[in-house]
This record gives sequence, C-alpha cells and structure tokens, in this order.
Amino acid sequence: MAVILAARRTAVVPKGGAFARLSLEELAVPVIRACLADAGISSVDEVICANAIGPGGNPARRIVLASGLPQTVAGLSIDRQCAGGLDAILLARMMVDNGMAQVVLAGGVESFSRRPLRLHTDPDGGPPIPYDEAPFTPWPDRNPSMAAAAAALASQQRITRQEQDDWAAQSHAKACAVTDWPEVVVLRGQAHDPFARRLGPALLARARVLHGSVTAATAAVAADAAAFCVVAADHLATRSALRLLGGATLGADPVQPGLAPIPAIAAALAQAGLSAPAITHAEVMEAYAAQAIACVRGAGLDPAGVNPGGGALARGHPIGASGAILAVRLFHGIAQGTGLAAIASAGGIGSALVVAR
Repeated sequence: MAVILAARRTAVVPKGGAFARLSLEELAVPVIRACLADAGISSVDEVICANAIGPGGNPARRIVLASGLPQTVAGLSIDRQCAGGLDAILLARMMVDNGMAQVVLAGGVESFSRRPLRLHTDPDGGPPIPYDEAPFTPWPDRNPSMAAAAAALASQQRITRQEQDDWAAQSHAKACAVTDWPEVVVLRGQAHDPFARRLGPALLARARVLHGSVTAATAAVAADAAAFCVVAADHLATRSALRLLGGATLGADPVQPGLAPIPAIAAALAQAGLSAPAITHAEVMEAYAAQAIACVRGAGLDPAGVNPGGGALARGHPIGASGAILAVRLFHGIAQGTGLAAIASAGGIGSALVVAR
C-alpha cells in the first residue's frame, strides 16, 4: 500500500498578485525541495506534474532539471484540467503499488498570471483567431462554460443563490479562522492564502452575476500556486505517513461536470472498504459553490467535516494544482481518522482519493 511521506504547497495567490512574475519552475521548485527535506530523501524515481494552461514543453521535466534532481528522473506532465493535481497522486500510487517505483513526487503547478495567449491559425491564410479556452467536448452544443454548467446544476438540484452565498461566506469564514499554515512554503513573502475575507450579506448581494444564480462570490478566482506530495512504498512509511486506501477517476456527463465526483467518491470508498459516514475530514473542490453543495449532498458526506479550513472559494483555483492542494490539506489536517479528497473537472471527469492515518 502506497503512503504519502510529505506534502507541501505554496500559498494560493490570485492572478496578478505576488506570484505574477514567477515561472512554473519558480513556483514548483521550492515546494519540491521542502517535500524532499520533510521526507528525508534526496532523490525520487519519477516526478508527475499536472499543468493545464501553461506553455507546454513538459513542465515536469523542466521542474526536475531546475530542482537539482538527478537527470535520470524523466518527469511526466499530465493535463486533466482541474483533476490533474489529484490524478498525478493517483498515478504515483499506481506506480508504487505496481512496483514500478519506490518514491514518486506528484502534484501540480499553475500560473494564471503567465498563461500564454491562445490563437488558432487560419487555414485560409488570414490573421490568427484568439480563443480563451480549449473545448472540453467534441460537440459545440454540449460544451457549456463552467459557470453556465454550475448555474444549470444549481437549477436542476434546486440549490438557491442564498445557499450558494451561505456556502461561500462559510468557506471564507473558516479560512479566516486558520492561524497555522504548516503546509505552506513561504515564497515571495506569502506565508498563507491571502484571498480570504469576511463576506457579509451586503457584499454577497452586490456580487456580479456570472450566469443564472452563480455570482463572482460563489465562483473560485483564477490563481497561481504549486502543490506536491511524496508518494512512497509502505516499507518507507514513517509515523506521520498518510496511507492511500482507495482512489478513482471516472468520466460522467460532460454537460454536468459538477456531478462527476459523486461516482468517483463511491468507487474510491468501495475500493477502501468504507462508506461515506466513515469520512471524518473531506476536502471537496469549490470551483463553484453549487458544484460543492451538489457533490457533498450526492456523495452523502457530512457537511460539518467538509473543508474545515475553508475551500477554493476562499483561496482561488490554480487549475493544475488544485487537486494536489486538497491532498496536501488532508496530509496536514488529519491527526487520526479517515479522509477524502474529491474534485470535478471540465469535460465531465471526477476524481477521488481516500486516505487514513
């Protein structure tokens, strides 16, 4: 059984903030070095890094070289959009459990501040055509924007704007109450997530509407961050190691990606031989309040144990790193008991990881 020996991350800083000038390597390398120091190891068999909107060129390989790891570590980059950071950890678990590796660094990094401009070439020789994001399905009529999908989910599930506002306010309040940030590697003076604030009724009422009942207050902001875990074989486990009991990534309806984590959670729990009431600490992605509410309800999780230190609504959403951030928070948040990380991804993908200490 694979275990997590160490887990660290940067602060999550909204686009254009303190991390705006940092490259992917500059975000990731301090985190990787902290993970290695915490685990008491100097090398790994592989580095798996999720990145969704960067410039390509295998960021994992660049990070390996920049971090001073042996050049024999190849580096594997993956893109599963929002789920990528968590899926990197699931891939690392499979490699370790199958005997392909003893130690794998896995996580993700994203810089919205330095995302490339995107242009389609014109096959007829005209000027390039700009676009904001890649399509997530092959069908233009079944490729909703994430805000539109969240609004449709809220309508279908009868999740009111008030419920979404309340969820966002609670997320910020829980994050503001955190006083200790052991998982954060200080970078550019950022020792904690700076975005959390008090969201009162008046501010929530004034929030710009993005689509339907979804507002700017109930959608996570674009952000920059990196997060990694050291995944290792259990014979290397220390007393603080987190055991990886189950994990799953499943596809679902691409028109309603917010519901995709529900079957993934069920599959991960079944693999671990557990049911939802056994989860004492859950980190559920809050790309949108409506999506988080629907996921918690559909999976049968106790809301009291979900995102005890606040979620992405109070931090921000660095796409490729977000799933890994959930795992890092579990590593530092569980003294004992059973935990869950779950995230939805564009295109109708859900990923979940069950852990215990």
